[in-house]
Amino acid sequence: MKTFNGHRSWNAWNVSLWLNNSEETYRNIILCMKNVGFEKTVNIFAKNLKGQKTPDGAYYNKLSIRLALEDWREQCQN
Repeated sequence: MKTFNGHRSWNAWNVSLWLNNSEETYRNIILCMKNVGFEKTVNIFAKNLKGQKTPDGAYYNKLSIRLALEDWREQCQN
């Protein structure tokens, strides 16, 4: 599989970049994962960001959000 800066595609990389570079977003994601778990957090963010793009034009979709949040999963496990 081809990779883009360690991600499966430009879209996945760009979504990860934007989700990982906002302190407020980071806090909201971590809090959400601690309260409702990883899968529900992915679903919540996918639903709320549906149809939206990053400032660079990458679409927020469920897969790109899941991939972006995967690294944070361990931080939120009890």
